[in-house]
Amino acid sequence: MKIEANSIQEYLEQLPEERREVLEKLRAAINANLPAGFAEQLNYGMPAWVVPHSVYPDGYHCDTSQPLPFLSIASQKNFVGLYHMGIYANPDLQAWWREEYPKHAKYKLDMGKSCVRLKRMNDIPYELIGELAGKMTAEDWISLYERALKKS
Repeated sequence: MKIEANSIQEYLEQLPEERREVLEKLRAAINANLPAGFAEQLNYGMPAWVVPHSVYPDGYHCDTSQPLPFLSIASQKNFVGLYHMGIYANPDLQAWWREEYPKHAKYKLDMGKSCVRLKRMNDIPYELIGELAGKMTAEDWISLYERALKKS
């Protein structure tokens, strides 16, 4: 499901109502819990939270004109995707997430490296996702990101 948009609002307006409601609830949970230092914007064609250049001037190593990506959400063909780079980069955070998820959702966790595929719109653990959003500061993410870059 490719959506052409110039803003988060434009992105949301193009979604079917059921998906729009889900993404709006996800945004609310994330925005209510995300520590200071991140900025919400459309990034790589989806609603996202990034470390802006004003906080991390180096930007994203793959394209330094882009801010450092951290978290994003998107309506895909068969699911809503929650992309959290911290889960991918921090084994302790991933272990916490894998342990907590079954306590908050009826169905099995469907997850790739940084992508959580939310396939059942009536079984999304918004409160847990909010808690996840609050677990890593921008400074924590920058430090983890830079350590990973130096290893490669």
